Amino acid sequence: MADRSLTIFFPCFNEEDNVRKSVEAAEKAAELVTDDYEIIVVNDGSDDRTGEIADSVAAENSHVRVIHHPKNLGYGAALQSGYNGATKDTVFYTDGDLQFDISEITKLWALIGDYEVVTGYRIKRMDPLIRKLNSFGWTTLTRILFKLPVRDVNCAFKLFRREVVAGLELQSEGALIDAEVFAKINKAGYKIAEVGVNHYPRQFGSQTGANPFVIVQAFWELFKLWWKLR
Repeated sequence: MADRSLTIFFPCFNEEDNVRKSVEAAEKAAELVTDDYEIIVVNDGSDDRTGEIADSVAAENSHVRVIHHPKNLGYGAALQSGYNGATKDTVFYTDGDLQFDISEITKLWALIGDYEVVTGYRIKRMDPLIRKLNSFGWTTLTRILFKLPVRDVNCAFKLFRREVVAGLELQSEGALIDAEVFAKINKAGYKIAEVGVNHYPRQFGSQTGANPFVIVQAFWELFKLWWKLR
């Protein structure tokens, strides 16, 4: 099969209804592209049964392991744990809320030989209007500030060669994380490709990204990052 190995990881916060299904979907997707893979669940301090269920799945499946945060540290911290915990040649992440079809990783996999980073963009975003508006403003601003060659900065469907993320020094523990990753990757001169992927409504659980405090903090951190990298 493919000569590249693969880490799939996803951050989870209170995803007890999704975590087992997400692992099952990740395993099926991984087997479409390689037989050398691992799946990491990053349990970001969930206060429901997410961690318990993830541990149960890992006990049943040698491809799966779990990273637990003792408390909720934030989305960026969860992604950092996934990047740092990856051991395979390539690193793919998506969210643990089943809003993507992980089997579409095949679209990204076809390009990772020619690009260091392949990122998805949502063909049609299936989120509430307020999230779409926030995302539009955020993406527009990040593209202007950092001259990013991507149209959907926060799309949680990304594939990296591991040496790319292993070499990044990341500070963001919150919503800034994707912009920080892309800004530093772009500055380092890595080649980035984009592929359209489908996006689906959330079936279980609730979204946390529309919290006003999280949004304000993210924009403040964005300008601090721009000042540092300018």
